[in-house]
Amino acid sequence: MDEKENIIERKSAFITGVWSERVLVITEDYEIKGYVFMPKTGRRNRILTDILNSNKRFVAIKNCKLKHRKTSNRVIEAHDFIQLNLDSIVLIRPALQEE
Repeated sequence: MDEKENIIERKSAFITGVWSERVLVITEDYEIKGYVFMPKTGRRNRILTDILNSNKRFVAIKNCKLKHRKTSNRVIEAHDFIQLNLDSIVLIRPALQEE
C-alpha cells in the first residue's frame, strides 16, 4: 500500500470511529503485513493488546500481503481481507514505515 492509500485508510478510520494499525504478523507458515482495526473505545496504543486479549478467536486483517516463509520463491499474495486464528500467531507487532 502506498502513502496515498495509507492516508485514505486513516481518514476513513477516523470518520468511522475505528483505530487502524499497520502490523506485521508472523505465523509458522506466513509473514503477513496489513491493517487491523479496533473500535475507538479505548486507547490507540492498546490495539494489539486488546486484540490478543479479547475473547474472540480470530482477527481480521485488511489490505494485506502474505509471504510464504517456508517456500520463499512463491509469489507474495495480496488480499483485501483475511481472518487469522489467534492461535496461529507466533509474533505480532506494529509494522515499521519502511516495511
